[in-house]
Amino acid sequence: MFGRATIRLGIGPHSSSCYITCVILANVKRLKSDLANIIEPDFGLLDQLFSLKVLSRRELADVRSERTVYRRNDAMLDLLKSDDQCDKFVKALQRTGQEHVINFLTQSGGQKRCTVTSYLYC
Repeated sequence: MFGRATIRLGIGPHSSSCYITCVILANVKRLKSDLANIIEPDFGLLDQLFSLKVLSRRELADVRSERTVYRRNDAMLDLLKSDDQCDKFVKALQRTGQEHVINFLTQSGGQKRCTVTSYLYC
């Protein structure tokens, strides 16, 4: 079983590694429209978010009731309100093979040059 999914990044040539769980939430909000185009919610992500207790049964049903994948993504992203939820969101993305989304988030939509050095599993 996976533990807390914390991402360690080295940012810039002279900076030390940092933990960026809190940065994910800000980037989710800032990059929401771009994320809605690249996230695949229908092949396990929503189920993972439910099992990790990010989404309640009612929220899961509401997200799934949206007609298009883009609206499902918008509804899902609107429900991410805390750093803990975003940490679990990253874990769910990892479990569903959507590392490209994690990279997009951690690189501020491609605006920063960051390197994911490791994923820590407990």
